[in-house]
Amino acid sequence: MSQALLGLPCLIFLAWLSSADRSRFPLRLVIAGVLAQFMLALLLLKAPLLQEGLLLINNLVLVMEAATAQGTAMVFGFLGGGPSPFEVSAAQHSFILAFRALPIVIVFAALSALLWHWRILPALIGVFARLLDKSMGLSGPVGMGAASSVFIGMVESPLLIQPHLRAMPAGGLFVIMSCGMATVAGTVLGLYAAILAPATPDALSHLVIASLISAPAAILLAAVMVPLPPSTAAQPLVLRSEYRSSMDAIVSGTTQGLQLLANIIGMIIVFVALVYLVDAMLGLLPAGGEPLTLVGLFGHILMPLAWLLGIPWHEAQVAGELLATKVFINELVAYLQLVELDTDVLGQQSRLILIYALCGFANFGSLGIMLGGMTALCPERSADILRLAPRAIWSGLLATCMTGCVVGLIL
Repeated sequence: MSQALLGLPCLIFLAWLSSADRSRFPLRLVIAGVLAQFMLALLLLKAPLLQEGLLLINNLVLVMEAATAQGTAMVFGFLGGGPSPFEVSAAQHSFILAFRALPIVIVFAALSALLWHWRILPALIGVFARLLDKSMGLSGPVGMGAASSVFIGMVESPLLIQPHLRAMPAGGLFVIMSCGMATVAGTVLGLYAAILAPATPDALSHLVIASLISAPAAILLAAVMVPLPPSTAAQPLVLRSEYRSSMDAIVSGTTQGLQLLANIIGMIIVFVALVYLVDAMLGLLPAGGEPLTLVGLFGHILMPLAWLLGIPWHEAQVAGELLATKVFINELVAYLQLVELDTDVLGQQSRLILIYALCGFANFGSLGIMLGGMTALCPERSADILRLAPRAIWSGLLATCMTGCVVGLIL
């Protein structure tokens, strides 16, 4: 417990060291964010009724995923989730990211445009404006983008507030990007829960809670690293519709979703290839024994960070490698490796802490998705997005680690 108590201020200090302006420290927002994390964790971990409510919201996202699967199955056949014309011997290899998971961006873009035209999204933004202005000093668009990332992806979330992106301050953009990196979309929660279920039967509840309580941590850390201007809370809301009719909204949203999908696929290919190239170059170095890799190298570097979460030092190297796997590959592979570890290598308490600490999209593949999506959504802000995106991996990692600290203190 003493490690986690030390870990919380240390994580905030690491964010401050990475700040673009260390003379400005948002003390009110930091205190509000830490209190929000503890209050949410206590309520959600101790109140089963609230957990059921969160699962209901997540089920709505899964319904959207199922609806998308109907369209992809018709267009792409078995590649998009339809019945296979032959016997599948390795089902885990039949899931094709570009045809199964990513097309939800198109459906979500169309629905977001329609809900904006119907003035439903502007009304929700107004609610978030009042709540987050009073509690954390955030504007409605920033709060809406940050909060929606709890259940939807890092590209779908900015879609909800696209009309505000053009005029949003850099600090507001960074809050949204950090929240996208610190949380996971509802579309993958079921997959992750199924992987963790053999060792943690109630994994889905833990993952939903992790995504939720990481949001205030991401907000406060983002504000520490890229301070928000004082005028952010007073940013006017754009409530008018840019579409002539409901059909125009659907068609325009679909077209925009297709552009997003193309950018996302291209960025994923490039960033995964770059990580492979770096590993190949590290493998040429004379290290003695096994060749150097990014995961192995950063696993040692991240050992102190793992220890600050409340993980014993003799387990910190394994935990550090799992954190490095999450950053340089993805959290899916990290969860697969976590389940395979024996209890004498990683204790039950450490496993639970890592379930929370790994629950986020802070990795280089997701960076490619974010860059491809957000630059397509708002090309006028491409310079700001490209400048801030790499730092969002760091803020997202620190946010999920803060969540691990909080859960370690409560459970």
